[in-house]
Amino acid sequence: MHSHDDHALLPDPARQPEFYADVPVKRLLAWVFDILLVAVLCLLALPFTAFTGIFFFPFLMLVVGLIYRTLTIAGGSATWGMRLMSIELRDRRGERLDSGQALLHTIGYSVSIAFPLLQAISVVLMLTGERRQGLTDLVLGTVMLNRRA
Repeated sequence: MHSHDDHALLPDPARQPEFYADVPVKRLLAWVFDILLVAVLCLLALPFTAFTGIFFFPFLMLVVGLIYRTLTIAGGSATWGMRLMSIELRDRRGERLDSGQALLHTIGYSVSIAFPLLQAISVVLMLTGERRQGLTDLVLGTVMLNRRA
């Protein structure tokens, strides 16, 4: 488990609330953008599967989404949707996520999406927590912040 001091290097929500302002709404908009982008990528991939991908489209979305999220988070600590919304993930030390952390965050996200109860808990946590962290964020010690100007 994490001690309370683990987040000492992250912006304090009481003294620097601007880092957490509107983060849940921005996360939702980024998520919609990312889902649409992954769907378009999957549709573009269908001809390369001789259109058999139609029969396993949800699995194709899962695989393409895992690859997309992991690579984009590892490459800049944010998916393209997150970048569009000017938010980024940071670890408990305030640093950008590395490839291992990006993969773990993506797996945590995928598990949450697979189980509606976990996703509901995650959303409630984002709406009520002082750092606006979802379930995966709490487990990994990550936080979503408004990007510094």
